[in-house]
This record gives sequence, C-alpha cells and structure tokens, in this order.
Amino acid sequence: MINENNIAALIGTKVIDRDGDKIGSVGQIYVDPSTGRPNWASVRTGLFGTSESFVPLDDAVEEPDGLRVPFEKAVVKDAPRIEDDAELSPQEEEQLYSYYRGNGTTSGLGTADATTGTATTAGAGHDTSGPNTDDAMTRSEERLDVGTERVETGRARLRKYVVTENQQVEVPVTREEVRVEREPITDANVGEALDGPELSEEEHEVVLHEERPVVDKETVPVERVRLDSETVTGTETVNEDVRKERIDVEGEGRGSGV
Repeated sequence: MINENNIAALIGTKVIDRDGDKIGSVGQIYVDPSTGRPNWASVRTGLFGTSESFVPLDDAVEEPDGLRVPFEKAVVKDAPRIEDDAELSPQEEEQLYSYYRGNGTTSGLGTADATTGTATTAGAGHDTSGPNTDDAMTRSEERLDVGTERVETGRARLRKYVVTENQQVEVPVTREEVRVEREPITDANVGEALDGPELSEEEHEVVLHEERPVVDKETVPVERVRLDSETVTGTETVNEDVRKERIDVEGEGRGSGV
C-alpha cells in the first residue's frame, strides 16, 4: 500500500519487479483527481533512464528496497509507449490496463471506465494528500506583526511628613546699664548742693531695663506639589522566530528548491 500523504517522496525511488530485480526509478506519479489516490507511475528504464514506461500502482507496495510492483521487469519495459505529459486520457489508461491484464496481473486492476476522471501527475496541480489545486503550489511564511500594548510598570505617590530643623536668627536687643556721673560744685549748682542737711544718709534708685527676644511661630504655605507623567519615546529590539515554507524539487534532472 502506498502512503497517499507522502507521494512526492516516491519521485526517484527505485522500482523493483515481483522477483526483486530493479526495473528503473520513478519518474512521475499520476493520481486520480477525484480521490487523490495514486494509480500510475512512469518508470525510467534503459541506459541513464532514457526510456520511460508506465506501470499501475493498484497493487504496488512500498518496501525498504524500493517500490515493488507485481510484474516482471520485461513486462514493464515492454509496456505501450505513452507520452509522459501532465495527464493520461481514458483511452491511454484503457490501453495500459488492457496490456497489464493480459500479462498476468492481479485482479486488482480496473479499467479506464472505472476511474472517475483523467489521471494527472501529482506535480501538475493536484496535491498528493488529496485535494485538487491549480497548476502551482502555494508557499507561505510567517511574518512578524509587531505592535505595542499599554501595561502598568509601577506606581508613584506623594507622602507628606513633618521634620524638625534648627534655625538661627540674629536679633538686635538693647539693655540699660548703670553709669555714675560726677560733676564739680560751681556757682550754677552750689545752691542745690547746699540744699538739705550738712551731713545725712540718702539712697537713690535707678530702674534698669533690657530687651529680650520673643519667639512666635506661624504656619504659612510655601509651595504646591503634584504628580504628573510624561511620555518618553524610545526603541526596543524584538527577536522572534518565524517559520517559512520551502519547496524542494526532487527527482533526477530537477532544479533546486525555492
């Protein structure tokens, strides 16, 4: 049984006959466009694969040594020559089926009328996994779509508290001090000097004053403080892996991948 999901890997695979002898290598795989099942393969035979024959895949088996078909090598090499283009017409399929039914094939072979359409190469617009496509394979790749999102990174708050600090202020103050003044007796003050007893005891008193600093406190507003935010623009480098599809062309004489 052939794995329908890995048909492309059969291109270039060695084809062996029912006795284990090598016939050639797979050139192209033809699938039923309505089911996606492989039903024909072209086999390159001869020196350097210059000849190409068709063989049905109804009872073909994938083995470690290659793709085994239930026919002798000579039967495959002598099959009717049909141009290996993109499609096999119902008439060409019937011609090939008739040939192999007449050369000891198994009962699994049908007829061209039993197919639901023209056989088409797996590489000519039909996905080997089943669904039909056009004549090209779509190659896709991932691309980065980078944007931004607003997230919370932190919080800031204002907190008011009271501290005590010492201040020194120079305040000018005045005070009174006692000063003794003496004046001689003159004609101008002799009368005052002789007024009173000749000898007596007396006291004179002077009140002294001084200024002292007086401290008072008052609370006054000095400024207003608020929180605000500003936007700063910068750049960041984003590193991310992306996947891309690559298309390889397998088989002899094929080009490189894209």
